[in-house]
Amino acid sequence: MGMDEEGVAEAVAREMQLMSPGVRTSGVLTDRLLDPEFVEVGASGRRWDREAVLAALPDLEGAAEDGPRYEPAGMTGVELAPGVVHLTYETVIDGRRARRSSIWRNPADGTGWRMYYHQATPVPDTP
Repeated sequence: MGMDEEGVAEAVAREMQLMSPGVRTSGVLTDRLLDPEFVEVGASGRRWDREAVLAALPDLEGAAEDGPRYEPAGMTGVELAPGVVHLTYETVIDGRRARRSSIWRNPADGTGWRMYYHQATPVPDTP
């Protein structure tokens, strides 16, 4: 596996962790996966900074063990530059679809791959 493939595989693994209820409800685990400069534009259109996501994530959809869970599909990734990976995929949660895009970066400080940016765009129902 080449460097770009290893980075993509690690970003995918960490993206999947962020959809896990056990990680979503743990500030410690989530903190390790989000870049200090993290920003998200949610499916609602709301802009989230790192602190807001860390505070809200345990109460958002996908966090309850007995509630609806994210069902990802078609996840692909590409290395944009050394230490920078872009992932795209779709999710369904509670019947709602969204197209998602994440940028992950692996800083030289040894903290490992962290999500730098995430965006979700709702997919309208088709008649």
